[in-house]
Amino acid sequence: MNVVMILVPALLTLAVGFFVGKKLSSSKAKEIDEAAKKEAEIILKKANTEAEVILEKTSSKAESIKQSKMLEAKEHFLQKKAKFEEETNERREKTRERENQLKETQKNLSLKIEENSRKEKELEILRANLSDQLQIINVKKEQVEKQHDEFVSKLEKISNLSAAEAKNQLIETLKKEAETDAMSHVKLIMDEAKAKANKEAKKIVIQTIQRTAAEHAIENTVSVFNLESDDQKGQIIGREGRNIRAIEAATGCEIVVDDTPEAIVISGYDPIRREIARLSLQKLTADGRIHPARIEEVVKKTTKQLNDHLMEIGERTVIDMGISGMHPELVRYVGRMRFRSSYGQNLLQHSRETANLCATMAAELGLNVKLAKRAGLLHDIGKVPDEESELSHALLGMKLCEKYGEHPAVCNAVGAHHDEIEMKFAISPIIQSCDAISGARPGARREIMESYMQRIKDLETLALGYEGVDKAYAIQAGRELRVIVESGKVSDKRSEELSFEISKKIEDEMTYPGQVKVTVIREMRSVSVAR
Repeated sequence: MNVVMILVPALLTLAVGFFVGKKLSSSKAKEIDEAAKKEAEIILKKANTEAEVILEKTSSKAESIKQSKMLEAKEHFLQKKAKFEEETNERREKTRERENQLKETQKNLSLKIEENSRKEKELEILRANLSDQLQIINVKKEQVEKQHDEFVSKLEKISNLSAAEAKNQLIETLKKEAETDAMSHVKLIMDEAKAKANKEAKKIVIQTIQRTAAEHAIENTVSVFNLESDDQKGQIIGREGRNIRAIEAATGCEIVVDDTPEAIVISGYDPIRREIARLSLQKLTADGRIHPARIEEVVKKTTKQLNDHLMEIGERTVIDMGISGMHPELVRYVGRMRFRSSYGQNLLQHSRETANLCATMAAELGLNVKLAKRAGLLHDIGKVPDEESELSHALLGMKLCEKYGEHPAVCNAVGAHHDEIEMKFAISPIIQSCDAISGARPGARREIMESYMQRIKDLETLALGYEGVDKAYAIQAGRELRVIVESGKVSDKRSEELSFEISKKIEDEMTYPGQVKVTVIREMRSVSVAR
């Protein structure tokens, strides 16, 4: 293509020169003709030279391309060949492994076949021996049965009783002996149980705590804060939970936000902290400005207000009870009782009741009424301390009373009302008695009505399930079960057994506080009418 492009201008130049030469004069035409020929020759030489150069370059380039393609093809062929050889070697190796496995399997199979044939021979020998032994056993069995029949017939002739009658008499005798032995064992076990009553009582209390601790913990460590709408939950949580973390850090309680509609849960062991958290949330939601700085400010203000309120409650209680000269810190502890409960009974109300009962009892006995009332109000003060302690509440209360200058009689009564120290003053047993009276008052300590009624009903139904029971009544708030039996169906001895069986079944199948006394009543009435 390049040679043609060079030759075309050259030919055009010759044509132009030819036409120009004709038109000019002969002399000039010759000169121009010669000049044109020379120029054409130069152009032709140049064109040929360039064409040769181009042809050389083109041929060398084609040769290099050819060489590179051949090298690539050769390299590709070598790669394919290497890969093929590698795959062939792998297949050969796998074939060898499978051949080895097959040989091993065949070897194991032949060994198992030999072992099975050996065991079959042994089994045949055992079957033959067993058949011989069974024949011997059958012969001996027939002999024993024959001897047994002869022996039974001889006994029947001697005793004038049939085998069935003798068997029934033996069963009745053994049954009576077993019942007598059983009752003696029962009495022995009951005596041992009474001897170990203290240990068993502690065990029962521990088991009861294990079974009911979780339920009471949920009831007594949780407060529910109601919201106007679920939109407020997002405000309380805040961006990435910063508001709720600020509330928990400031109050020491955990805030649980779940799917419960229009409510959040405040969880914590300290009722005072829960109340601070509840009041703080109430103020924050009413204000609408909820952020960490505002939360700290509101919690601090609420804490101060609640402490003042506790002090007011304590002062009002002390004034109402007619007690004077009490240390302000003890007055504050009395106010804290307002937010504490014991077995569902409000601690402040329980302490007031105990104090009034102590005052009445002390007046009847001619003792110091003021000291008795003071000790009654402070007897559970150890349940509401600010700091944690390893002491029991009675001993901790005694330490607090000693610290704040209470009378020694008051300190001893507070520390001894659970028999943890010796009672040294006359009012100490009064405090213990009145504490028990206040707690045992029907309705004082919480029990769900439905569960109570169900327990009473279950007690009566359990007793009515026994044969011969006519009526059953649960009395004394379920602490006693009276069972009336039919005198014609149940004997006096059976009455004792029945009371034990019912009490045992109550222990095994029912859950109840304290103890249940089972009384079986058997009454014989003979009625005649004079006409």
